Amino acid sequence: MSDVLELMHGTPVLVCAPDGGVVGGEHDATDLIGDAFGHGATWVAVPVERFGDGFFDLRTRVAGDIVQKFANYRIGLAVLGDVAPRTAASKAFRDFVHEADQGRQLWFVPDLAALRARLAPSAAADGPVTS
Repeated sequence: MSDVLELMHGTPVLVCAPDGGVVGGEHDATDLIGDAFGHGATWVAVPVERFGDGFFDLRTRVAGDIVQKFANYRIGLAVLGDVAPRTAASKAFRDFVHEADQGRQLWFVPDLAALRARLAPSAAADGPVTS
């Protein structure tokens, strides 16, 4: 399976394949951002299994570095999949997920259907970053 561009309620989203390379740092984030620009996407949806363990351990600053890179380029990042085991194991990560889901840059969603719902026009008032 390869990465595909999907239009979700008018928002172009690069949906990454679950079997792609590990997103383990800023360089990997930059590669995804380049792919997003190449496809004309304003959001990138990455399956949770593509993230290295450092992403879930906030002490490593990997998550912050990746999210900051996406923010710098005004590309939204959606982490697709179940993060419940990670949030159960770490209060700091649980708080990070909660805060991210309140914003407009990084969302943790269980699947593509949930991302589509977040990008729906009624949700747009709370807003995705689309430019």
